Amino acid sequence: MISLDPMDAKILARLQQRCDEPLEELGQHVGLSRNAVWRRVKALEDRGVLTGRVAVVDPAAVGLGLMVFIQVRAAHHSADWLDQFRRAVRAMPEILGVYRMTGDLDYLIRARVADMADYDKLYQRLIARIEMGDVSASFVMEELKEGSALPL
Repeated sequence: MISLDPMDAKILARLQQRCDEPLEELGQHVGLSRNAVWRRVKALEDRGVLTGRVAVVDPAAVGLGLMVFIQVRAAHHSADWLDQFRRAVRAMPEILGVYRMTGDLDYLIRARVADMADYDKLYQRLIARIEMGDVSASFVMEELKEGSALPL
């Protein structure tokens, strides 16, 4: 775990909300000069705390209004199966996150698709790439909270 001083935490909290903010404005917000903020941001990048900067896109505006959680039970518990599964899910841009889980299911996949027909295409491509023991899906009816900002 990397320890953050209070100023780094303030900078990160602001960047999570507005990563495109000019350094001058960021500095005014946190109480540092442009150059001091730049040095701290660069140091956070060098330490691996900041791993990238992205724009947040409204999924519905680009035709990806349906979020699906796919529950997977592995067909085999072997390193070869896991490697094949990892390659398969990483190659599919609709799949936004894959998590190895405890409990009854082995993996939870979070994906964005246009509609049920689009989900079926994703499902067909996935099962063509990797043998799975069991697959089921749950579709999001309403998003009550969605975000990526960490509480600092």
